[in-house]
Amino acid sequence: MGHNHHHHSHGSSTGNIAVAFFLNLAFTIIEFIGGFYTNSLAIMSDALHDLGDSLSLGLSWYFQKKSTKRANKKYSYGYKRFSLLGAVINSIVLVIGSVFIIKEAIPRIINPESADAKGMMWLAVLGIIVNGAAVLKLKKGTSINERVVSLHLLEDVLGWVVVLLASIVMQFWDVPVLDPVLSIAIAGFVLYNVYKNIKESLRVILQGTPENVSVEEVQQRIVSMEEIENIHDCHLWTMDGQYNVFTAHLVIKNSELSWGKNHQIKQEVKRVLHDEFHLEHITLELEFASQECDYENCGS
Repeated sequence: MGHNHHHHSHGSSTGNIAVAFFLNLAFTIIEFIGGFYTNSLAIMSDALHDLGDSLSLGLSWYFQKKSTKRANKKYSYGYKRFSLLGAVINSIVLVIGSVFIIKEAIPRIINPESADAKGMMWLAVLGIIVNGAAVLKLKKGTSINERVVSLHLLEDVLGWVVVLLASIVMQFWDVPVLDPVLSIAIAGFVLYNVYKNIKESLRVILQGTPENVSVEEVQQRIVSMEEIENIHDCHLWTMDGQYNVFTAHLVIKNSELSWGKNHQIKQEVKRVLHDEFHLEHITLELEFASQECDYENCGS
């Protein structure tokens, strides 16, 4: 069994995510209170968006630590897939919250209620500052986790810019309907992102091939190598969207090769798969063209 392991330092990225989490959570609480006092559904729906991001950050932080635990008898592949639990829990919370916001907003479009536009404006300014600070903190990071979270927070900054513009308009013109319309737009945006995340998580849970790796390209690359005649029984899946697993049977052209040479071929194939396709956990079985394959699904 051949295993390739890629080690990264998680210390600074875990720290950056922790800072962003506490910033976001504290501000989410301020938002819910502010949304209640200003009677603004747009603020409340943005608070929901921020709550989702806080959950994402908190779970990312927790699972970033958890997923580094080594494989054991209970989880032979390790704890990497635990990160998907975070995505699923977060998605469920956001769907429930978004449906609640839309349910509250529809009657308000029919019978608009006035909101405290000045209060909304100051909350929006605070939102841009706090989320902006979190984005800058994560921008310095190098991990994929940090980049994804940084994008989430950048969306928040843009959301607050929209709330700021709406609150300024509402101070000069009496258009209370702007608040529930804006809240539905934000809730819709949240639901769209939830759909994308759930789709991605389900693909990983159902052991679909990674989106950024093509099985055909992997097969073509292996067969193009001098000693390899054919390849079959290929399986490619991902543990968490980043750590990819590959197994295959390779048919060797020359049955006269020594054990040492066969081992060398196997190591070279692993190096190519790791360096060119970023596959981490690789298991290969060598066969000769004259041999019959033992496995029922070898023709696949």
